[in-house]
Amino acid sequence: MLTVLLPENDHSPALRDLLAPLLPPGSDIRDPDDGLEDLAGRRLLFAVALDEGGCNMAYYRMLSRLRRSTDLLSDSIGACIVTGVGEFYTKDVARDMVFAANQAGCGFLGRPLVEATGSLRNFRTQAQIGGTDEVTAFHAAVAELLSRLNGWEKPAPIRHVLALHASQRTTSNTLALWELVKAGLPSDLGVQEICLRNGTMADCNGCSYTACLHFGEQGGCFYGGPMVDEVYPAVRKCDALVMLCANYNDALAANLTACVNRLTALFRQTRMYDKRIFGLIVSGYSGGDLLARQLISALNMNKSFYLPPRFSLLETANERGSLVKLPGIEAQAAAFAWHIAES
Repeated sequence: MLTVLLPENDHSPALRDLLAPLLPPGSDIRDPDDGLEDLAGRRLLFAVALDEGGCNMAYYRMLSRLRRSTDLLSDSIGACIVTGVGEFYTKDVARDMVFAANQAGCGFLGRPLVEATGSLRNFRTQAQIGGTDEVTAFHAAVAELLSRLNGWEKPAPIRHVLALHASQRTTSNTLALWELVKAGLPSDLGVQEICLRNGTMADCNGCSYTACLHFGEQGGCFYGGPMVDEVYPAVRKCDALVMLCANYNDALAANLTACVNRLTALFRQTRMYDKRIFGLIVSGYSGGDLLARQLISALNMNKSFYLPPRFSLLETANERGSLVKLPGIEAQAAAFAWHIAES
């Protein structure tokens, strides 16, 4: 059974009416304003209807409560549905909500989001593929998401970890943090690192859906190169992907972004539901949470990686070598290594 958290506003009754007949027997729909107690260990569906301004005041009250907790949703698994009156803010609200809930202990299954903009134009491609209209495609996506959430099972234990980065080892605080974490991983875990700094990481060509599907079915991509020769096989093999992210202007490094984009061809062939995504994020000043949201949006919501509870370790270190001098950093890294191994 599912527990639905539905912040109430003038647009929430329509979302409630859509969900009610699709929910498994025994499920319940709650207004978060009535309390967020006893949610640990549950299968949670966050359902948010936005108003004309892309807001929902009851949702923001729920978000504030989630951001104040580290264990409110411990051992829960979640998914989310966000509907809008206009064309904006559905994805923005969703990834803020997923990040806050994840920090509060909730994991999220791969591709946990169904979003519906006011026009439903974001369902045009799915409708064309399915030979139907946008409304039917939206309802089908909701039903499929509820089915996956209700039937979700935790992936098998981690045996192999892949770390991707685009940093220079002699100067990188991000790699210094990874070395501390890696040292704490169990010795029986296989660990592979791939550096994407070599200048040959071309970004996605923007092939058509059918062309991308064709290359994916052949196990490749239009550009070939290190993505096909190294990254694709490593991603197929790994149980956990650790993204080592230095904060460049509040965004992922260009080569990491290109890598994520190029994973589309692999995604066309293989869903990543049984693979975890983790993030080590180091900022010189602030904004690490922005990169965490990028990873959620790109790799959990789009590329279907499972998001374990508290998936990211965020630190601030500016001067070269300063990260290893942060108070308690070795203990934090060791705890995160244990968290990776046990997730």
